[in-house]
Amino acid sequence: MAFERIDELLHNATAGGALHGVAATVVDRDGVLYQGAAGDAKPDSMFRNASMTKAVATTAALQLVEQGRIDLDAPVASIVPEFGELQVLERFEGREPVLRAPRTQATVRHLMNHTAGCGYHFLNEKLYAYCNEKDFPHPLSGVKQSLSAPLVHDPGTVWEYGVSTDWLGMVVEAVSGQTLADYLAEHIYRPLGMTDSTFDPSDEQRARLLPIRFRAPDGSLVPTDLDLPAQPEWDAAGHGSYGTVADYGRFVRAWLNGGELDGARILKQETVELALRDHLDGAPLPKGMEPTIPELARPVELLDVPQGWGLGFHLYLVDLPGMRSAGSADWSGLFNSFFWIDRKAGIGAVIATQLLPFFDDKMVATILGFEAAVYAELASA
Repeated sequence: MAFERIDELLHNATAGGALHGVAATVVDRDGVLYQGAAGDAKPDSMFRNASMTKAVATTAALQLVEQGRIDLDAPVASIVPEFGELQVLERFEGREPVLRAPRTQATVRHLMNHTAGCGYHFLNEKLYAYCNEKDFPHPLSGVKQSLSAPLVHDPGTVWEYGVSTDWLGMVVEAVSGQTLADYLAEHIYRPLGMTDSTFDPSDEQRARLLPIRFRAPDGSLVPTDLDLPAQPEWDAAGHGSYGTVADYGRFVRAWLNGGELDGARILKQETVELALRDHLDGAPLPKGMEPTIPELARPVELLDVPQGWGLGFHLYLVDLPGMRSAGSADWSGLFNSFFWIDRKAGIGAVIATQLLPFFDDKMVATILGFEAAVYAELASA
C-alpha cells in the first residue's frame, strides 16, 4: 500500500500554514503500513501524549486485574484510602461551595470508564468555580493536591471526564509497589519496544519535542507558554507521558493483536475483549463538552450515533461509513493527538500535532481526511 494521499494531506496541512507540524502512522496486526511527518515534525519527533496516556495506564491496571491483584468492582478507597475522603460538590450558596458525602462508592471499574464522579476544572463549571474560589490547584499545574478536588457527581451515575485515570495510576502504584513510570517501563514500554516512551524525557528527547503552538483568534499559529510542568509531583496517569507516534503505534498494534506484539504478551485475549465492551451500565454520555477555559479546549460535539466507554477507551458502537468499524476504540490528547483501534478491520492509526486549544478546526479536518484516506486505501487494495 502506498498511502501517497496521506503524504499529500500532511504536506498540504503544513505547507498551507494550517499546522506547524504533524506526524502519523497506520498499522495492522503484522506491521507498519504507513509512517510519515510534515512541517516541523519529523518521524522521530517527541510528542506530549497528554490524555493518550490514559489508555496505557489503564492497560497497566488491567494486567493487575488479570493477576487477581485488583478487582474491577473493589472500592477505590479500599486500595487508595485518600479517595474515600473526597466529597461531592453539590452546589454553591453565594460564593461558598456546599459539599456532601457521596451516595455511592467509586470502584476501579468506575475509574476506568470515567463514571467515578471526578472532573476537570477546564470542562466543568462547578469545579472551575471551586478551584477559583478556593485557589485550588489544577492537574496541569503538576501539584498532586489537584487530584483531591471534590467529586462533581455521585460515582456510577454519569460519565464525566476528569482525573479518574490519575487515581487509577495511584491504584497501580499501591498494588504493584512501583512508581507508575517504573511499572509502565517494565511491563509495557520495554516488552512492546516503545523505546522513546517516558514520563521524564532526557535532554536528547526534549530536543526532539515538537513545540506547542496556539491558534490565535486570527487563525495564525503563535508560540505559547502553556505546557506540561517539567517536574510534576506525581506520574500523571491521566496526561503525563511523552513518546513518538511510532511508539504509540506499537501499543495500538498490541491491542489489535489481542494483547500481544512480536512475541511479547501484555494482556490476555479475553482481557482485551472485556475492555473493548461498553461498561457504562446505563450511565449517560454527554452530547458534547463545553470547556470553561477557551485557551485549552474548544467545544466538542459528539457524533449523534451510539457510543460507549469500555475500560480505558471510548467506543463507537456502529460502523462509520467509509471510516472505522463498530466496536472501534479511540481517544485523544489535549495537544491535538488522536488514535483509533479497529479490531474488526484489523487496522489502527495515530496522528498528532502539538497545538492548543484542543479540537482545533484545522486539525479536526486533517484527522477526518486522514481516516478517510486510510480506509479508501484499504478498500482499493
